[in-house]
Amino acid sequence: MRNTCAKIPLSCYFPRRRTAFNITSALQHHDFDGLNEPGKSFSLNAKVLILNQSYEPISICTTKKALLLLLLMKADIVEERSNASIRSVRGRYPFPSVIRLSAYLRVPFKKIELSRKNILRRDGMRCNYCGTTHSPLTVDHIIPRSRGGNDTWENLTTACVKCNNRKGNRTPDEANMRLQTPPKKPHHVLFLKHYLGKVDEAWRPYLFMD
Repeated sequence: MRNTCAKIPLSCYFPRRRTAFNITSALQHHDFDGLNEPGKSFSLNAKVLILNQSYEPISICTTKKALLLLLLMKADIVEERSNASIRSVRGRYPFPSVIRLSAYLRVPFKKIELSRKNILRRDGMRCNYCGTTHSPLTVDHIIPRSRGGNDTWENLTTACVKCNNRKGNRTPDEANMRLQTPPKKPHHVLFLKHYLGKVDEAWRPYLFMD
């Protein structure tokens, strides 16, 4: 996604050749000890979004790890925190918010387990029939098991107790109950969002939230 997005050339900040670095020397020669943004406070443990070379979000790391990837020329800065910088004995550097790997990384994402907890997460902890988030939530078989319905991502959805009881042993059409969102197998990005909680505004386009 966003293959036309302009990235900030790494050489503007870290001009040394890749072979001059390893993690130990990077830490020794760049002792990042301060950051600055009026009214805000960040640390080297602040979260940074990692994009694959294809701009697909793949993971989260700390600012310290992101800086090492930048120093090793294994990544480029895509988004930085405005009015924030990191001070070192050699100068000031941008505070990364989103970085993109320089080479494509094949990531063997773990299979998302089909479970009650993950179904509720996929559906945003919301009844897929009435939209409520306040009632005790259950998992409903869209096609009832007694009528051949299977335990699949596409046949399981979140339902409040009231809607589940109202639907009973019927299909949504038979019960005249419309699904607000057709259930499907979730993408790993969905669970990345849940892990993050509050999302940095600069990350939203890369997490398909805009």
